[in-house]
Amino acid sequence: MTKHYVFSLNPSAEYEWERCTLRDPITTERPDLASLVAEAVGNQPGAYLVEVKVEVKVLEQVPLAQAMPVMKPRAAMVPPAAERVA
Repeated sequence: MTKHYVFSLNPSAEYEWERCTLRDPITTERPDLASLVAEAVGNQPGAYLVEVKVEVKVLEQVPLAQAMPVMKPRAAMVPPAAERVA
């Protein structure tokens, strides 16, 4: 079974759980590896001794500056009081 994911490594991420992520390229959901193994054994009840091989092949790399969108601070998105509509 071959699955494709987007792997992001961002050592300067604000939170530890955002530093190293693996996501589905279409849904952006994080893969549930246990569900993938369950699928591989046909979702049959039982206890299994399994071998899981992880082979990583880089298909494309995007520099971190391009991969992570730059968000403007919230204050920059709010118009000055004179421009606000009442």
